[in-house]
Amino acid sequence: MSLIKEALKQVLKKPATLNYPIEKVPVPEGFRGRPIWDMRKCIGCGLCSRVCPSGAIEMIGKGPQAEIKHYVDRCMFCAQCAESCPRNAITMSQEYELADFDRSKMVYEYKHV
Repeated sequence: MSLIKEALKQVLKKPATLNYPIEKVPVPEGFRGRPIWDMRKCIGCGLCSRVCPSGAIEMIGKGPQAEIKHYVDRCMFCAQCAESCPRNAITMSQEYELADFDRSKMVYEYKHV
């Protein structure tokens, strides 16, 4: 009899989980999402690619004409690149839905304009 009583109590309660694709919880402060480069501030020093422990950042060229490729499928989101940038050109976004079936869509390219 106690099983039926417990089942009826649970039916009347609000669900503990969210209806995820429709309802989203805001990310907490300090969340480390995908790194984003501000190429107006970037001087092309290459420090971000040298300190990246997973090799997720590729620097093509040097100086102000350098191009950056960020491979999200390799990134650990450790924020080491953002911490080491001397010009604060890298910020960690709040973006976390980065999964994809095609790896070519997981490469972000940044170029000076």
